[in-house]
Order: sequence, then C-alpha cells, then structure tokens
Amino acid sequence: MKFGSIFQQTNLHSSIIILNFFLRMAKTCSGASRYDVFINFRGEDTRFAFTGHLHKALCNKGIRAFMDENDIKRGDEIRATLEEAIKGSRIAITVFSKDYASSSFCLDELATILGCYREKTLLVIPVFYKVDPSDVRRLQGSYAEGLARLEERFHPNMENWKKALQKVAELAGHHFKDGAGYEFKFIRKIVDDVFDKINKAEASIYVADHPVGLHLEVEKIRKLLEAGSSDAISMIGIHGMGGVGKSTLARAVYNLHTDHFDDSCFLQNVREESNRHGLKRLQSILLSQILKKEINLASEQQGTSMIKNKLKGKKVLLVLDDVDEHKQLQAIVGKSVWSESEFGTRLVLIITTRDKQLLTSYGVKRTHEVKELSKKDAIQLLKRKAFKTYDEVDQSYNQVLNDVVTWTSGLPLALEVIGSNLFGKSIKEWESAIKQYQRIPNKEILKILKVSFDALEEEEKSVFLDITCCLKGYKCREIEDILHSLYDNCMKYHIGVLVDKSLIQISDDRVTLHDLIENMGKEIDRQKSPKETGKRRRLWLLKDIIQVLKDNSVSETHE
Repeated sequence: MKFGSIFQQTNLHSSIIILNFFLRMAKTCSGASRYDVFINFRGEDTRFAFTGHLHKALCNKGIRAFMDENDIKRGDEIRATLEEAIKGSRIAITVFSKDYASSSFCLDELATILGCYREKTLLVIPVFYKVDPSDVRRLQGSYAEGLARLEERFHPNMENWKKALQKVAELAGHHFKDGAGYEFKFIRKIVDDVFDKINKAEASIYVADHPVGLHLEVEKIRKLLEAGSSDAISMIGIHGMGGVGKSTLARAVYNLHTDHFDDSCFLQNVREESNRHGLKRLQSILLSQILKKEINLASEQQGTSMIKNKLKGKKVLLVLDDVDEHKQLQAIVGKSVWSESEFGTRLVLIITTRDKQLLTSYGVKRTHEVKELSKKDAIQLLKRKAFKTYDEVDQSYNQVLNDVVTWTSGLPLALEVIGSNLFGKSIKEWESAIKQYQRIPNKEILKILKVSFDALEEEEKSVFLDITCCLKGYKCREIEDILHSLYDNCMKYHIGVLVDKSLIQISDDRVTLHDLIENMGKEIDRQKSPKETGKRRRLWLLKDIIQVLKDNSVSETHE
C-alpha cells in the first residue's frame, strides 16, 4: 500500500464503525467493561460444536468471552442477566446459523445488541455459519421460515427483530461455507480479528462519553490529511474557542490513524505542561513514548536535537494539544518544521490551539475551525446528559431543551455540565434553573458553568475547589489520601458526584477537568479574598506562595 493512499481508503462509513469502537474502548476506568465479547447464538444449532469451540478459543487467547450456558428454557431472571452481559461487553459476536431465526431469545438478544450498537457502546461482528449472508439480509430461506413460525405468538416484536437481522447482517463480518475448509482455521481467523481490535483500541486514548456530531468533524480532518498525503511534512491546525471540542476531535483522529504510522504520540495539555514543568518535560514525554523507555534530558537544546534524530526516517504521527506559544512548537520541531531532507520519510503534525494566528505564523496552511454544535446535535447531547438517552423525550421538555441550547450557543462543555446538573429534574426545576441562566449573558460561559457549582453541597464545593486549584492531574487514590483528613471517608462519593456533574473527569485513573472549569474554580477561590492572599485557603501560584511566606502571613486556613 502506498502511504499516500491511507487516508483515501479510510472513508466516512468505515471511519464511523471504527471510531465508535475506539470511543467505547478508550473510556475511563469507571466505565470498564465486564466482558470483552458476548456471543449471541442459537444453542441447538452450535452450542456443542462451532460456538463452543469459538468460546474456548477466545478464552485461551485471554479474551473474556460470555457464552450463555443455560438450556433453551429461560425465565425473566436469565433474560435480565443476558441483557446485562450484552451491555457490559465491548464486542458482540452474532453467530447466524440455519435455525437462528426460529429462536425468540436469539432475536431478543439481537435487538438489544443493535440498540447498544446504535448507542455507540458496542462493536458488532456477524458470523455467518453455513448460511448465506443474503438470506439473513433479505429475510429469505430458513430465516423467512423461522420468522413465520414466530409471527403469531410474537407479532408485536416482529418489526424490531426484522430490522435487527437486516442491520446486523449488513455489517462487516466472517462467512463460513459448508465444506469450504477447516473450522479451526475459521475460528482462529475470528479470534485474531477480535484480539487485534481489542489491542488497537486499548492502545487508543480516551475521546468522549457522548461524541455527538464527531464523525462529520473527523471526516473533515481526514480530507485535510488526504490533501497533504503526498507531502513529506504535513501540518494540520485545529482551532476554536475553549470547550468547543478541539481536543476531542484530535483524539478521535489520532485513534483512527495511529496504526498507519511507525511511531505516534499525543502530547496533551501542552500549554499547562509547559507552564508547570517546562518545555524539557514535554520533550521527555514525547521521547519516552516513542522510544518506550524513560528519557531524562539535560537541556531543551538536547531534547530538540534528540527528537529530530530519533524520528528521522520514520512515518510519524504527532499531535500537540492546546498549544498557545511558538516556543512550545519550537521545542518539539524546531523554529520551523524540518525539511524533507532533514526529517526523512513522513511526518504528520496535528496542532490544536485557541489562537488561529499562531498557526498562520508557523506556516500551517491546512486548518479547520471547530465551531459550536448545530441545534440538532446540541439538543441530542443535552438529552443524552439530562435524560441518558438519544431517543425522543417527553414533548413537554422541548421548549426548555431549546432554551438551554440557545443560551449555551451550542458549546459542548456547557451543555454537558448543565445537562448533568438537570438530570432527573422536573419541568418546574428546569424552568427555575433556566430563569437563572436567563440572567447570565451568553458570552459569559464561566458564569453559566458556575450555576452547576452553586448546585453542589458545601463539602462537594470544597472538594471541587481543592482539586481545581491544587490537585488536577493527580491519581484518584492520591487525592483520596491527601484529602482524607478533611473529608474522612467521603472522598470517593464526592469525586463521583463531581464526575456525574461533568465538573471533573477520570482519565487513566487521574482526575482531569476542562480549562474553562478550572479557570472558573480558581476565580471562585480567588474572589473569596481577592486582595489579601494570606487569607486564602488555597495557594497554587508560586508568586503568591512566596509572597505569603515573605509576609509571614500563613493562615491556619491554608492547605
């Protein structure tokens, strides 16, 4: 395959399927799956033969696979257990066999599987075992006969079952024809496919819980990548206001294309990391990830030179997330990006920033502005956060949904925070909250976010400010240990509340939060004593700490 054709081959349809799986697989530890694979099959057809062998092969490979061990006769309790297993899995393998459509239980499971697929929480791999895929898609042959036998008893379910069969049968899968070869080789092929998908996805980075509208944005970046596919050095700039989804988009693109490169690295929070720990730290992170070992640098100059030498001659994907100064780019790729002769085969550099001018001045010609969500997508995201569904909700909520979308101007971060804050609330509670939102100008997003902060209990507010001002990026366990003396054994609960309210996130077991929310929290804390630093409970700026120590004004309230 020519390298220049990589981005051309990743069309929108396949991107959506792969991206959905990565979004599911790269979630935080709090959303870990119980099983890797759920096997949906007709027991009488394949339990003690093909499916049994497939289940064993998956388990032998270290893949956690769920196969129903119960007999055909099942009660409501078992149905609930199976539904829970489906929703707790990463991948569903549907084994379409001759008499599959004769089982109402198989079809019920399939409908649940399709629902999870549509919710973008499950990858589905159909396996056509000694049946023609077209018979399943067109509901003909044994599938027409099986459905006909169920028609009278299960008429209300028929439409959903038929749609589930047709939709799942359209997905890419595996087909075993009778007499076409050895079953053990076919099973090995399926297991290898599942194993590869799990490995690639587990190596991916967290994107978002509810990536509304993301697929079309990813496609726009794919076209920019395709346009520069013949360039030895290709730079893509992603810009837009804070909280609009730049980093989310960059993470999705990274996950989708990283396996096409010899090496890849996603440097997140470049602005914050460089301000906190210096540019040398950024260089060390990049080199450590590329070389797969800890790298300690003596100077920034050594880091820049080492990066160029170690990446030379390779195909490399590099994402610099949240860049706000030229010196951050210069520390990684020099004052100007290396020439083809200096670098070698290929470098794809993706930069996210709030400053479009920074991209222009650095010579980035291919750029994409991430804008607020459309009204349709904004309502979808708000519904997902406030009602935990993408489906239609009570029409009496339509007006309040529209009002919230208007006042947030479709900013994803604000929609997530407000939606979480209004989860489970009545119409009157929505209307009451909206009246408060109405008094806040649209452009002052920080004040909108503060409404969710104000809804917290006092101790939850205090925990949030502690994390925001001093503990961002710490591991959950570290935060619990540090704050135990202040909040006893309530820390896990408080952290859970803050996650539910979309005020913080857990990524790789570390507590993170968006910079808009971080700025809001720090401003709230600063306003408690804007002029007398010594009276503040929390100090996070070095200059403030030094001033307090010089003035000998340390208060008992300081943490």
